[in-house]
Amino acid sequence: MKTTTFNKTRLATCLSLAMGAMLSHQVVAQEAQADDQEMEAGNFEVIEVSGIRESLTKSMLTKKAASGVVDAISAEDIGKFPDTNLAESLQRITGVAIDRSNGEGSRITVRGFGPDYNLVTLNGRQMPAANIEATSASSSRSFDFANLASEGVSAVEVYKTSLASQPTGGIGSTVNLVTAKPLSNPGLKAIVGAKGVIDRSTETGSTVTPEISGIFSQTFNDDTFGIQLTGAYQDRDAGVNSAETGNGWIPFRGDSGDWNSLPRDGSFENYPGPNDVYAIPQNLAYNVDEFRRTRVNGQLTLQYAPTDDLTTTLDYTYSELETRTKRQQLSTWFNGAAAYGEYTEGTNEVGSVVGPVIFADRTGAGGEPGSAGDIGLGTSDYASYNENKSLGFNVEWLATDNLTLELDYHDSQAEAGPQDNLGSNNVISGVQFDRVLTEVDYSQDFPVMDITYADGVDGLNPSRMLTSGTSFRNSYMKSDISQLQFRGNYYFDTGVVTSIDFGLSGIEVTNRSAYSVAQRDTWGGYGSPEEYPDDIFIQKDLPGNFDDTLGSNGEDLEPFYYASSMQDFLSAISAIAVANGDNLGPCGTELCMDPNYQVDRTVEEKQWAAYAQANMQFEISDMPAWLSVGLRYEDTSVDSTAQVPRITGLAWAGANEFTVLDEGYTNTSLEGGYEHLLPSVDFKMEVKEDWFVRASYSQTITRPGYGDIQGGLTVNQLARQQEGTGTAGNPNLDPFESTNIDLATEYYYGEGSYVSVAYFDKEVENFIGQDSYTDTLFDIATPFGGPRYQEAVDALGANAGNDVIRQYFLDQGYVDANGQIVGIDGEDPLLPIRINQAVNSDEKRSIDGWEFAVQHIFDDTGFGVILNYTMVDGDVEYDNYSRETQFVLLGLSDTANAVLFYENEKWEARAAWNWRDKFLTATADGNGLANPIYNEAYDQLDVNVRYQVNEDLEVFVEGINVTGEYQRTHGRHPNMLIGIYDVEPRYNIGARYIF
Repeated sequence: MKTTTFNKTRLATCLSLAMGAMLSHQVVAQEAQADDQEMEAGNFEVIEVSGIRESLTKSMLTKKAASGVVDAISAEDIGKFPDTNLAESLQRITGVAIDRSNGEGSRITVRGFGPDYNLVTLNGRQMPAANIEATSASSSRSFDFANLASEGVSAVEVYKTSLASQPTGGIGSTVNLVTAKPLSNPGLKAIVGAKGVIDRSTETGSTVTPEISGIFSQTFNDDTFGIQLTGAYQDRDAGVNSAETGNGWIPFRGDSGDWNSLPRDGSFENYPGPNDVYAIPQNLAYNVDEFRRTRVNGQLTLQYAPTDDLTTTLDYTYSELETRTKRQQLSTWFNGAAAYGEYTEGTNEVGSVVGPVIFADRTGAGGEPGSAGDIGLGTSDYASYNENKSLGFNVEWLATDNLTLELDYHDSQAEAGPQDNLGSNNVISGVQFDRVLTEVDYSQDFPVMDITYADGVDGLNPSRMLTSGTSFRNSYMKSDISQLQFRGNYYFDTGVVTSIDFGLSGIEVTNRSAYSVAQRDTWGGYGSPEEYPDDIFIQKDLPGNFDDTLGSNGEDLEPFYYASSMQDFLSAISAIAVANGDNLGPCGTELCMDPNYQVDRTVEEKQWAAYAQANMQFEISDMPAWLSVGLRYEDTSVDSTAQVPRITGLAWAGANEFTVLDEGYTNTSLEGGYEHLLPSVDFKMEVKEDWFVRASYSQTITRPGYGDIQGGLTVNQLARQQEGTGTAGNPNLDPFESTNIDLATEYYYGEGSYVSVAYFDKEVENFIGQDSYTDTLFDIATPFGGPRYQEAVDALGANAGNDVIRQYFLDQGYVDANGQIVGIDGEDPLLPIRINQAVNSDEKRSIDGWEFAVQHIFDDTGFGVILNYTMVDGDVEYDNYSRETQFVLLGLSDTANAVLFYENEKWEARAAWNWRDKFLTATADGNGLANPIYNEAYDQLDVNVRYQVNEDLEVFVEGINVTGEYQRTHGRHPNMLIGIYDVEPRYNIGARYIF
């Protein structure tokens, strides 16, 4: 270790941080004046260390110097962030948990508040986000950290308490990504890194794929001008195998006699009591997914500082993530005719929820000829892109010895959508109509499905296969943000008030979310098996894809499935369409997505803000104390326009599927808005040297999701026999409002070592949840239940299945000019439509918790450890017994982290264990009903080993999820599986060279 002495310039006096900590503008404003009073005029000492210790020391100094509760992660060196993925690094911070997508960290939860409750900024700028959904228009504001490579990031700061000078939007936290700047790293810096990503989860892709990154930074003209260019490129092939109840569960009380409920003939063991709540599954699917991800990142930064008093920065940031997904699926859709089974034993008391152990569903009329159901052999092949662009300009000016001014402007854009005309998501359903019974064993983590085939059929057979319905979806989202910020800091030479921060900002956000689906509801089959070549169906082993999951070795599990390529299916279906003169949709005799959006909503949101904050320093009984008191004013207006379809009727498309028909669209416009005064108070006192206590009070807001405030009424194209479904926007929603109290104490007892305890309490109001109402909107006549339906029942018997009754309609010619079975106005009953709409709750909910953290470096041994644990509690738990709409907080869970590391002049080694307890991830499942989805407790172990070959060359090995943990989600009961996802370990082997 060595020490270096620097002379303070006028700019450094007002803007630098105590002992080199990487702090953002808000912290600088308070602490710089304290530096002047506490350090000898003209000089201060900077401690130089390297590697892991340097990174931890920088992060610790950020935490120590900050107002309020702040945690940070700093790069070990320029271009050398601790983890390749930013989210994976963030989960090491106390109270931060991550959501994973395809085995890689994507979004964060802080103190139990999920991704949409956390604001992400890049160098203090609010960044747009673009997300697309599989079967709907997206609504999320959440930022996906998988889009950004870590090489260009020098620090990540997590602000868990709020200051008036901070932007609003995150009641969980504000996360600021700080990129490297050339003038902060004077001289020539040139670094290149390369790694091979080893992922054996893929079956069709490359198990080793490349990742390349580089940084070039150079300063000129006595370090007054600088240029920096960073770039990163990554290819990754991976596979994730899963079992899913994608269409959700239908809940009942034990005394229910509704359609789809359990029979009362003694066929079910442990039949639910009258007060027990149970549910039956809608379907079950085994998915074998292959992904190919290509990520490109780049940033150009130009800086010019003609004097010590003026610094200008121009930067452009670009990122693009392209993802191609190929899926093979074996699935069954249950017919609502429970045959036999077993449920867990209930108490028959209010609050008792029971789950299935064995559930069997019968298809058709007991296996009679022509009544067998389908085994789905779905094929999907689609690609999407996510592109982000940001151009920013910043000027920092030391106007006088006491006044600094800053002007910052950026124009940023995020866009996501499909890469080609096959859409952002699709499926062609291959089928074999020979299923008469489906039994599923739910007794272990993995659901074991056993199919009984019709008489004379010995399992799956390519000669009996064809296709049925198809769906090609086009989900699109684009967000634009223009933001202008003016900030000022005035420093006083004497007095208790050391400085005043003030500022103005204006943000204009335009978000467009759109969606269309080209769906063919030919669920009864298209063509005949003879028209499909047998060799396009390739037999594949099924159990081997799930050999890591508990229960997948069940002897009754289907032994194999058949895979097909998308192109083979497209060609075969087109040939049939040409031969028959059929129109398959927007592209005639070829399948494709619909480029004309059926859902198209745009929100323009204007946010104006002004703030003032006084920073004070004084003593209490000889103990130094700091106090920041501020007030922020926010004014937000919302203008929403939406495309609304004109509904014309309803067609009976399949046994249990009904298609809503529409013709043309009209537009609606709605307005909303709100304003807030948001106070903040932060107090810090040094009880004794390096022992600090903190107290903070603030009010914060999180704005509603875009989908919630987008106007318009949309009816889903696919309906069920009992009702249709739809959604409606609500631009008049108020934001989530939180009143926050934080108490913390920290003791910094050594270089890079500290212990901290924090308590937080948040009282949240204006919870936004989904409420629903049912009405016969649009007066849609349904053929189900009308005179023709009753005629069929009288002719076929009361136990006839829907598929048999539908065939009766066809046989009798009860179709329109297009050959569709449709409702007749004035004769058939009207279809009830259940509309889900976002609403504010009048209730207030409290969330509180404790954070414990220890970071310890064992002197000069090279060893160190980081331990943290967060407990979160609150009156926001979901009531699994209730089947009504509930307003609850998603993502609430305890978290823990343990990191053990070692480093010397040559070696760095780190093992990081992360754990997250069970948490609620949604309040509606795939059927649109009010059902919870829980992510079960999950832990993961990552390792990292680096070796410094010489002064310039470093080699390394990284392992992610080295123990191969899988993830599982469930509904009201652990046996009500939503999904189980088998994720394999991933390894990186690479080198980093400094020129």
